[in-house]
Amino acid sequence: MKRAAIAAAGIFAVSVILSGCRKEQVEEAIQPLVADVLEGEETESAEQVEDPQVLPEIDTNVPIQAGTRIAVVSKCTKGEFWDLVRSGMESAVSEVNDAYGFSKDEKVTMTFEGPDDEQKVEEQINIIDAVIAENPDVLCLSVGDMDSCQAQLESASENGIPVVVFDSNVTNTKLVSAFRATDNVQVGRMAAYRLARTIGKMGNVAVFSAQEKTQSAKERVEGFLDFISNYSDIDVVQVIYQDQVEDMETAMQEILEKYPALDGVFCTNADVSEMYLNMEKENTAEDSAIAMVGVDATTRQQEAIRNGEEIGVISQDPFTMGYQTIWAALQASIDPEEETELEIEKEILLKPVWLNLDNLDDPNYSNYIYNK
Repeated sequence: MKRAAIAAAGIFAVSVILSGCRKEQVEEAIQPLVADVLEGEETESAEQVEDPQVLPEIDTNVPIQAGTRIAVVSKCTKGEFWDLVRSGMESAVSEVNDAYGFSKDEKVTMTFEGPDDEQKVEEQINIIDAVIAENPDVLCLSVGDMDSCQAQLESASENGIPVVVFDSNVTNTKLVSAFRATDNVQVGRMAAYRLARTIGKMGNVAVFSAQEKTQSAKERVEGFLDFISNYSDIDVVQVIYQDQVEDMETAMQEILEKYPALDGVFCTNADVSEMYLNMEKENTAEDSAIAMVGVDATTRQQEAIRNGEEIGVISQDPFTMGYQTIWAALQASIDPEEETELEIEKEILLKPVWLNLDNLDDPNYSNYIYNK
């Protein structure tokens, strides 16, 4: 009996040591993330936040062609995020025209098209086909399905139309001149860290995601799952993708009913976040205890943070993304025969930030707050 007791005590001691080591490993793993966004427990201060996004300086030594026509086909045109992307693009066009002194027919111009829903992939492909037929000087794309437009990329290449991708990349990046987006893996990691802290680093969580075939959504889920795996006492009970179910709202409700003890949810984009917030949930008392982290500080999500429906949001800087995309597009459109030492940076990933009640009204974060 004594030997059994000693053995049991030894096992317990080893378990405690291993548990302690595990916690140390978790803390070590999250430190780069905390340092990266300057949002650690001891560093959460607006004064310490350096603006991670830089609008490119318009260098008039770059031989931008007068009258350049930029065609933008977005995976969606509806919503506060896309409004800000477009605003950033239009601002870049305007400032380039002013800086270069382009006027009238010399002006750089831009069109902005796309479906009103990210899931309308076929409609977007038809729009891309029509745009390529118009032979623009450069094409900017954000695609709902990263495998959907291979033929269109090839067609653009054959017609000498350079392609710049923004927000969500394509599978075949060899046909892409540049990519401008948010670091979406980091979005997922940040969401996992914040959700884990809120629920006490233990419990059950679910992920409600946008389309599985959208690169941004896929990377956010991957980042979340990778980071949450540091917490051995947290189980991800289900990952639901919007394009894998007939009705996303019904699918989310079924998860809430199937797991009445659910502790947290991560919604990977604004549409899914707002769908979750707006749906009529049963068992209100239980549902109100579920910690939610969303993506993009839309008006609705700001409201949800203020009234306690949502603990916080990982937000992007869409204006800067749009601006960066246009500047990259103009560089990509330069005549290959033009003698220039210009080298376009292939990929720029913008940093997301964490917003909650502590910094939602802080002017240092104004680029990440979406308003109608």
